[in-house]
Amino acid sequence: MDLTQGTQKEKNARAKKMMLWFGMVSLLMGFAGWTSAYIVSSSREDWLQDYELPSAFFISTLIIIISSLTYHFAKRAEAGERQKQAWWLLLATLGLGLLFISLQFQGFSQMIGQGYYFTGPTSTITMSYIFLIAVVHIVHVVAGIITLLVVMYNQKRGKYTGGELLGMELGITFWHFLGALWLYLILFFYFFK
Repeated sequence: MDLTQGTQKEKNARAKKMMLWFGMVSLLMGFAGWTSAYIVSSSREDWLQDYELPSAFFISTLIIIISSLTYHFAKRAEAGERQKQAWWLLLATLGLGLLFISLQFQGFSQMIGQGYYFTGPTSTITMSYIFLIAVVHIVHVVAGIITLLVVMYNQKRGKYTGGELLGMELGITFWHFLGALWLYLILFFYFFK
């Protein structure tokens, strides 16, 4: 397919999708670098191997997966001209996104309760990596919530009627990416100690 063909609207949509994918690949490379550093550092003598991940991290994993489903169904409802249903599903996605962040901080509290800190005399390199990677992911979830709020604002204004779903599609793609990224991270931390 020739990317220079099509209407200006189609070219604009392709450009926005391409920019989103470039951004997500860049984020993925950053997280790949941190998880690679985690692997390299695991050969250190002071590396922890007997830690348990906080239960809140596992619950938050379920929450972010459910939020991807509610966002997906919101788009389907919007495409089917069921704006009220779409609104409630978007609102549910927002609530689940905020719950995800809250659970992440609860997970940090659980880690601290086990005596693991990000820095200081009682910190370990292992837990410092987990704190760092989880916090950076939270920052990106906050960005995802901001894009979700923009989608909700545009949905209320009727911007997505008549099949004009580009903004919602971009938001969903980023949200699904964040969910898949967290799933990768939690599995990585669970299986690679």
